[in-house]
Amino acid sequence: MSAQVVLPRRGVMTTTAVEHVVIIMKENHTFDNYFGTFPGANGIRMPRSPNPPPRDPNHTHAAWLTRDTTSVREQFVEQDIPAYFDYARKFTLCDNYYTDVAGPSTPNHLMVVAADSPVIDNPPHFGTASFMLSSSLPLSLEKAGRTWKSYGGFAMNYMSGINAKWKQTSAQFKADANAGNLADVSWVWAPGQYDEHPPFGSVNGNVTVGMQWTVDQVAALVAGGLWQKSVVFITWDDWGGWYDHVNPPNVETWTGGGASPSYNGTQFRYGSRVGCLVLGPHVKGGYVSKALHSHVSLVKFCETIFGVKPMNARDASADGMSDCFDFAQSPLAPP
Repeated sequence: MSAQVVLPRRGVMTTTAVEHVVIIMKENHTFDNYFGTFPGANGIRMPRSPNPPPRDPNHTHAAWLTRDTTSVREQFVEQDIPAYFDYARKFTLCDNYYTDVAGPSTPNHLMVVAADSPVIDNPPHFGTASFMLSSSLPLSLEKAGRTWKSYGGFAMNYMSGINAKWKQTSAQFKADANAGNLADVSWVWAPGQYDEHPPFGSVNGNVTVGMQWTVDQVAALVAGGLWQKSVVFITWDDWGGWYDHVNPPNVETWTGGGASPSYNGTQFRYGSRVGCLVLGPHVKGGYVSKALHSHVSLVKFCETIFGVKPMNARDASADGMSDCFDFAQSPLAPP
């Protein structure tokens, strides 16, 4: 069932139908590290990184606090991630989009699902339910009679009250998309060898290989006949220890303790800039968004589209990505 949504377009209220929102979350790259050389974007040039990079940079909150002197000042270029640059040219790239926590994966995964995080670093038992959040977008969607699925990842392990049967493997998304069978909201997390995370353990960290996995997911959605009804967001969960020249606004400080007593009073939100690509028939083509967005903006977009109430002050006040759309334009062709 399509959702009738009203979003602002250059001061005009416009109604359109959107049935599927897909959030593809990749790993550990700042905006400058990936899109610093994209024409028209607020980026800088740095030495080119090996692909895959030789190591996984430290990206804890403590490392974030010293990022000006300790982060890795290297970047990838169009030859490394050509499809992402192609998406940016054809659709929308956000260059003022921030992670919501100045730290690593877990807190930012929670933010894109629940607009909340009780941790600023990964918990000791990474990926396991050492705490539970009582409110989340999946729960809000269920209460509103809407549907969702999470493909891969671990964020849903921290959500209470949701229907666990909607947690699927990463591979299942491609099958569901090809069959034209997607929920209202899908969170898609790549398996380790394709998530673009710099090397650790047996993961290779080749960003081109990870990019191709993302392309395959988008292609499955198109093959399943869902393009005209969908919006796809592609973003990266955290800064990954890479340099970005833009200092994020400090809108929330940390008061919850952590690995070091010195964490208290430090910047909690926002974290560093990351890329966000917005794909869909009603997305502005060849547009670089300068509006302030974050992972919670994606939560707000879903809430607006599907008519569910905000969960807290963060998503209530968040921008809903509306500047990225023009519902009066001729629909853009799929990539």
